[in-house]
Amino acid sequence: MLRTTVLFTFLAMSSAHAADAAKDYPGSRPIRLVSPFAAGGSTDTVGRLIAPRIAERLGQNVIVENRPGAGGMIGTSHVAKATPDGHTLLFISGAFVAHSAVTKNLPYDPVGDFAWVTRVLEYPFIVVTRADSPMHTVKDLIAAAKKNPRKLNYGSVGTGSVFHLAAEMFGAMTGTEMTHIPFKGGSEPNTELLGGRLDVIFTTTTSGMPHVEAKRMRALAVTSLQPWPQLPQLPTVAQTIPGYEVMSFNGIGVPRATPRPIVLRLNREIHAVLAQQDLRKRLTDQGNEVRPTTPEEFAGKVSSEIAKWQKVVRDRGIDVQ
Repeated sequence: MLRTTVLFTFLAMSSAHAADAAKDYPGSRPIRLVSPFAAGGSTDTVGRLIAPRIAERLGQNVIVENRPGAGGMIGTSHVAKATPDGHTLLFISGAFVAHSAVTKNLPYDPVGDFAWVTRVLEYPFIVVTRADSPMHTVKDLIAAAKKNPRKLNYGSVGTGSVFHLAAEMFGAMTGTEMTHIPFKGGSEPNTELLGGRLDVIFTTTTSGMPHVEAKRMRALAVTSLQPWPQLPQLPTVAQTIPGYEVMSFNGIGVPRATPRPIVLRLNREIHAVLAQQDLRKRLTDQGNEVRPTTPEEFAGKVSSEIAKWQKVVRDRGIDVQ
């Protein structure tokens, strides 16, 4: 009986402490939104769009801090080990789940070491060939890949990237084999495709559509499960390969032990920011859809995406790091 009383007293004190922490949050210290990639990329750009608006809601500065390196592991590891008081946030993209699926011996648990606050937005990829390619549809691509095993080349920004895994999942679901050519730079696959050294790439809409609109490339399909609002003219890959879906995203997490009231406060304020019509327009004009979630929904999404890519890695025998 005494042991039970002590336990209840401890839980009550812990709950009261968490509630007090949330009541005083964020206090007099600025908040750091850690982007585990270099400044200037798409993830960094979105982070810098929303940071000042979160700051306005919270009444405290929100500073975007770039900690690039090791495929995002340096910045991510930093947040995992940070004091769990809501002053260090992690801004992730789909690269987080892909990297988690292919990398051995991560210095953090990609699911267990974080409390996931909310998804911010989602966006699909597009499947692109050269404008003079004989392939006009996804069916054409499948037929060409089956007729010429491993003779079609596709490029990506690196082994284990979402771009790489998207193409490998395509191969797994169609029983085809294409040759992967990884590059280090984000624009290199585009350059190599235009130069005739690649046959196809899976790329973002922001990277690929300007070339499509200039008639230098041809978009075969979009990787969202349903037609994408910003690209209503494009069929989905899923119309030819039922169930095929590749969506990247941005979202926010905090260290695992961050008090629940602080997580909920951040969730509420970020949702309010994402409801601002001028911001939504800026984000959707870039090809995104604003899709905030509950903490539980986002945690489930992160877990399921890691599991999906782990299956692709196993099925395709991809050499992990």
